[in-house]
Amino acid sequence: MSVPELIETTLRARELEFERVDDRFVVTLPGTHKLKTVCNLVVGAHALRIEAFVIRQPDENREAVWAYLLRRNAAMFGVSFAIDAVGDVYLTGRVPLSGLTEDDLDRLLGSVLTYADESFDPLLELGFSSAIRREWAWRVSRGESLANLAAFQHLVEDSDGSNSRQ
Repeated sequence: MSVPELIETTLRARELEFERVDDRFVVTLPGTHKLKTVCNLVVGAHALRIEAFVIRQPDENREAVWAYLLRRNAAMFGVSFAIDAVGDVYLTGRVPLSGLTEDDLDRLLGSVLTYADESFDPLLELGFSSAIRREWAWRVSRGESLANLAAFQHLVEDSDGSNSRQ
């Protein structure tokens, strides 16, 4: 079986949403914190390239974001965090095609999903806390739902423990 056929078989068996164009696959991985992570699998002559967008460039605390990414990279499997020319954050990896199995693909996709999902809230908090506070205040002023901002409630709490919703 060719590597593209192996990838397609694996994605179908895992019931993952994907699109295929030649030897390129765009896979949507469903998450909890980051609701979906779009992962590109590109079959090259000798290696499979993995790329997944995580967050856009941080608005603030860039050094803290980069330090977080470097600390995470030290313990990761198959992929690592990288930034592009403008500072957007991605997960990237490259693995040899020889000997690639369904289990290998499953572990790689699981790694992408886990690292993107587990890192999403901490990265947003580090790189976008001011924007989160502004969004919270705007939603409160309009009576909008705060459900998808609940993980960041601690950012808007006053020093006495109350928050701006009250």
